[in-house]
Amino acid sequence: MLNERKMKRGKTLKRAMKLVVMSVVILLGYFGFLHMKIQESIHQQVPENADYLIILGARVKGSVPSLSLQYRIDKAAEYLTANKHTVVIVSGGKGPGEDISEAKAMQQGLIAQGIEEARIMMEDKSTTTHENIVFSKELIPDTAASGLIVSNDFHIYRAVEIARKEGLDMKGMPAKTPKVSLVKSYSREYLAITKYYLTELIER
Repeated sequence: MLNERKMKRGKTLKRAMKLVVMSVVILLGYFGFLHMKIQESIHQQVPENADYLIILGARVKGSVPSLSLQYRIDKAAEYLTANKHTVVIVSGGKGPGEDISEAKAMQQGLIAQGIEEARIMMEDKSTTTHENIVFSKELIPDTAASGLIVSNDFHIYRAVEIARKEGLDMKGMPAKTPKVSLVKSYSREYLAITKYYLTELIER
């Protein structure tokens, strides 16, 4: 009787171990798939002379852009300097610990790099990526056809997907992600993409 119980416990433990291993393999495969989609989105060719850019907001420390946001500002300024007819929408509201809106911080950063204020439109109410896109869409000039989304590389895939859902055919222009936050940024983005997928399934 005692041996039978031990055998049953052993079989139960083996089944549980197999289930755990399978779950880990599936999870790693899923995250691998997400990483592949992100990498595909950031290695596409960025077209010249886009009609407009949308720079997505990121954290501002008081009135100073975080490194993630600064990389976005620098990338956009580089493109705008080379493409004189492109206008830019800076998108991001004011959150906790921020003395100015993310849009204002981006505007100031672009002007400091020689971008004319007249080329910069501000959307300073959004608090999420979805709101960035939806609120910025209202500011896109009627004559504009081609657009680019500027964000850190880990964020491009989801941002472009959201834009597509909102009827905008846009490409991504990736800025660097700070090395110090690479693991955290990608891990959080995997969860954010998963939430986006689940929301899409529920809404269908």
